[in-house]
Amino acid sequence: MKVLDNIPVYLELEEVLKWLHINKENKHLNDIQELIEIANSIIKPKAIYKVLYVDNKGEDTVDVGGIRFTSRVLRINLDKAGKVFPYIVTIGKELEDKSASFSNLLKQFYLEEIGDKALDSVVEYLEDYLKRKYRLEQISEMSPGSLEDWPITQQKQLFSVFGNVEELIGVKLTDSLLMIPRKSESGIYFPTEVAFYSCQLCPRKDCRERRAPYNRNLEESYKNRELKLPKV
Repeated sequence: MKVLDNIPVYLELEEVLKWLHINKENKHLNDIQELIEIANSIIKPKAIYKVLYVDNKGEDTVDVGGIRFTSRVLRINLDKAGKVFPYIVTIGKELEDKSASFSNLLKQFYLEEIGDKALDSVVEYLEDYLKRKYRLEQISEMSPGSLEDWPITQQKQLFSVFGNVEELIGVKLTDSLLMIPRKSESGIYFPTEVAFYSCQLCPRKDCRERRAPYNRNLEESYKNRELKLPKV
């Protein structure tokens, strides 16, 4: 198990404006710059991951490090994977606390969005780190709750991989399966020849977090793909 607690995330104005879909003529530019500086001074990016091996592949189940996950899409994505990388990342709770202290709702909104951008940067850092350290050309990831096929209830199994996550990086899972701090993310990275995005199997429209277009044919291929199961 590896904990990364010195992740160099520093947000710049241009990347935040792009994230917010606004330009430099915006009348709130000075406020946004000030909030970026606040965010850079208080976020505490951390990540935890494990290198685990895949075993016991069923029709729609797969064991990772002895923990069973139920998802046909995950099962198919890990079909040729030997080892995978479960992970949890966070930027800490300080930004959320600061946002809640503002009476100005627009400032709250902007700081929350800046926090989302910071979390996205932490995830990008971890992905690059894993590729460099383990000499992987390409990796993709899936997160519990990102698809109906892999529901949010599977967060319990994912957290159980690490033990006391709150003690390790300050993230805990509530009874309602939400992560605290809210600016946290979890999932499993896996080596892949072709990039996979859960968005490709999700038909939901107008999603600002979409990273790839919906692909109906790909979705059908996951449903209909024949799997070679081990002989009993």
